[in-house]
Amino acid sequence: MKKLALHWKILIGMALGVVFGVFLSFIPQGSEFIKDYIKPFGTIFINLLKLIAVPLILASLIKGVSDLKDISKLSQMGGRTIITYLITTLTAVTIGLVLVNIIQPGKSITEQTRNELVEAYSTDTQEKQAAAAKQKEAGPLNALVEMVPPNIFSAASNNRNMLQVIFFALFFGIGMILLPPKNTKPVKKFFDSFNAIILKLIDLIMLAAPYGVFALLAALVVEAPSLELFQALALYAVTLLLGLAAMIVVYMIIVRVFTNKKIDFFMKGIAPAQLLAFSTSSSAATLPVTLECVEKNLGVDEEVASFVLPIGATINMDGTSVYQGVAAVFIAQAFGLDLSLSAQLGIVFTATLASIGTAAVPSAGIVMLVIVLAQAGIPEAGLALIFAIDRPLDMCRTIVNVTGDAAVSMIVGKSIGKLK
Repeated sequence: MKKLALHWKILIGMALGVVFGVFLSFIPQGSEFIKDYIKPFGTIFINLLKLIAVPLILASLIKGVSDLKDISKLSQMGGRTIITYLITTLTAVTIGLVLVNIIQPGKSITEQTRNELVEAYSTDTQEKQAAAAKQKEAGPLNALVEMVPPNIFSAASNNRNMLQVIFFALFFGIGMILLPPKNTKPVKKFFDSFNAIILKLIDLIMLAAPYGVFALLAALVVEAPSLELFQALALYAVTLLLGLAAMIVVYMIIVRVFTNKKIDFFMKGIAPAQLLAFSTSSSAATLPVTLECVEKNLGVDEEVASFVLPIGATINMDGTSVYQGVAAVFIAQAFGLDLSLSAQLGIVFTATLASIGTAAVPSAGIVMLVIVLAQAGIPEAGLALIFAIDRPLDMCRTIVNVTGDAAVSMIVGKSIGKLK
């Protein structure tokens, strides 16, 4: 008998969680049973995601930056690749923020349900509000000052200081690049192995995802039983899908403008990789097929494809970037928090940097979302609102990630004369 795929298990867990929550809500003491004996497993699952965030950033980002040692030989290609990736990532986050501010899926929740949510997570909300008030009292360059940690161990002990961890990882990786490879070989091997271990830990955590989703949904039903919350989640999903579709359109336009290739040529050429990306939810697992599509179907030189695409699997997560912008503002709206322009610009900056360290594995984006939420002062407990429908949306995000890598490889190939 064929083993059931993880995404189907998660969807089944989600459905069973809703049914179980609805059923027990009609039984005396049923709600208390879920809160006391079911919800803790959902909390444990979220804690596991938060636990892995700092190690994931350190491992994935240091490895990704240190892998750029080839820029010494391919400096022209490397510079254009990184700049193009950063531009598309900024575009993706911006599209997500614009759509979520226009559609406002979290605003559909009534004041009563919002008060219930705030009360359920009152401790976390109060901490974030206090931190936000403290931030307002700081000087205009305080964010820049706080980005540089006085102590990396202290910074790594709190997910709210994730930008400091990112700064250290970038700084550390640059130091590795500037030294001769023979001097950094042992450290490079260590972080390659460290990264592999962290990715395996994420795999193990995701094995518990169906059970975590079951617990989260059951608790969500008994704690906020109003139908409007699920309607808000549906609107959130539509907003995110619109953002992902918009990014696909952006890729079509830039491929047409910068490479003079027809849109149907591009989409047909990358279609096999898109289908695999959808089924695996992993840019890394799709990479061999993406390479083949880009080289054989799209006409990008092997030297360009083999350089641009592996880097893209580490630092170009445009689908994840759209998701982080939409999800962060949606959770803030659900909790009744009004994010200022500066806070949303902070989301753009943080999500862009976080996408650099997002591992190319299923559901790593939700781990990175912890970084964005913490930095923006949004209750991290809000992850419980969106995780239940994250897996099918993650499948769609991976399509955008892979398509973006292919589009950038064509642009870079055209710019250096290595596109047929």
